[in-house]
Amino acid sequence: MWPMKAPEPKKTAIESAGQDLFNFAIEREDIKWLMTRLPRESDARRATVEYELQILKIIAVGWSLSYHLENSPLKEPLSAFFWEAVRGYAQNLSDTTGLMIGQEIDYFQVLKDRLEMYVQAMNQKPGVAEPAEIIGPQFAGLCGRGDDIFTFMTGSKMFISTVTRVREYLEALKLR
Repeated sequence: MWPMKAPEPKKTAIESAGQDLFNFAIEREDIKWLMTRLPRESDARRATVEYELQILKIIAVGWSLSYHLENSPLKEPLSAFFWEAVRGYAQNLSDTTGLMIGQEIDYFQVLKDRLEMYVQAMNQKPGVAEPAEIIGPQFAGLCGRGDDIFTFMTGSKMFISTVTRVREYLEALKLR
């Protein structure tokens, strides 16, 4: 008889939701979709746009949790689970990249810095109704093309889509 594997412990609703949100944050299909629609007229370096889109998506998921669960008791445990999963992912990515290029990289610090930059930009303009109006130009600037409307719109689309999909997910689970 072969050795039997112990059953995996059942995940809590918070763990399942956190894992789903983490998987969504690192999934790349929407990034590929946006990249194929970035017009050739854009002056932005495509590799930079793609890199920044992934960062924006991850931090938009985390930001969305705080925003959509602002007064919920689930905000802290779900956010903590999500960010801990992101930290593990970032550590693996940092280690792998560091080995490949021979230089230490702290991808989690990059994520924290970008989140802080976007939040500061939003805090400087509290009267703006749609955060994507602030995110888009910041995103384009990070891509080295602050004046490029195509890059601006690509970042705005990623942010709007991510925030909307997180809200819909939370509503479907009745967590919001």
